[in-house]
Amino acid sequence: MDTLNEWLKPPIIWFAAGVLLLLLEFSSPGVVILFFGIGAWLTAVLCLFIDLSINMQLSAFILSSLFLLISLRKWFKSLLQGRFESNEAGEEVLSEFVGKKAVVTREITATGGKVEFQGSNWGAEAGTVIPQGTAVEIVGRNNITLIVKPLT
Repeated sequence: MDTLNEWLKPPIIWFAAGVLLLLLEFSSPGVVILFFGIGAWLTAVLCLFIDLSINMQLSAFILSSLFLLISLRKWFKSLLQGRFESNEAGEEVLSEFVGKKAVVTREITATGGKVEFQGSNWGAEAGTVIPQGTAVEIVGRNNITLIVKPLT
């Protein structure tokens, strides 16, 4: 029973929550959950040195997470995902993709399709039907789906 009590101390719980949140970041786009994971770790460190009530722990977690999210998200996002530029519609797009060429590997229809870009298959969308084997230009990206248009 004493071993269980050792594992249920607040610093260990907050550290484990931080690990879980950081692992969840890998499965979601947007670089948001990362800051809550770091906030949990900061709360764990705080609990090591100060005996805090659960309300104070939750306050420290929320405040540190939101502070990190507001102050560092844009910097982290550009660091992890590359430079952003604006397209004709004023949307932010990754410059490492825009203007590059790809080849349609599965016909692109209204429900989407597939393209090969830099040796990897990507989901693709276009305003028109594009047959398999057609060379396309990447004009944007929506999470893990490339927005393409046929080369003219």
